[in-house]
Amino acid sequence: MTAIDAGGVVVRWARYDWEREAAFAIRRAVFCEEQGVFEYDDRDEIDAHAQLLVAVLDPHSEAREVVGTVRIHRDHSTEATWYGSRLAVSALHRRHGRIGASLIQLAVSSAHAFGCDTFRAHVQAQNAPLFRRLHWRTVEEAMFFGRAHHIMEADLAHYPPCATPFDGFVVEQRRAA
Repeated sequence: MTAIDAGGVVVRWARYDWEREAAFAIRRAVFCEEQGVFEYDDRDEIDAHAQLLVAVLDPHSEAREVVGTVRIHRDHSTEATWYGSRLAVSALHRRHGRIGASLIQLAVSSAHAFGCDTFRAHVQAQNAPLFRRLHWRTVEEAMFFGRAHHIMEADLAHYPPCATPFDGFVVEQRRAA
């Protein structure tokens, strides 16, 4: 079954304006309201050229909802280095356990399909263990926005290329009642 035919949670590159707006709303909720990292909005110059990824709950129903997001972009100095940032999952869906990891998987796998040979992220220190479990290593520790971060790099051997990121994949399919 393809992501297009399935219910449940689908992780894919954002296709529609409503998905992008919902992704920005989740980022504001997490990084501004919950964590207080930014005052009003977390958008920056990277958003002008980054690709947003979304986790969409029930993507083909009237009740569809974006429940998670991350953005990826190429490093302008070298086309083969990509970065992921602003990984956020809505508070009500964090206990799902696979949404964040699935967003990370598609982020790295899709960049890998488009020529990435190095994928890095600035990861808040409390999230570094999750990334380690997903085959990332710490390259350096640093402070960003007054918070401890790990500059981490993905082991691309664990992320096969995904050349269909707008279709993405199903994280969890809903079972019929």
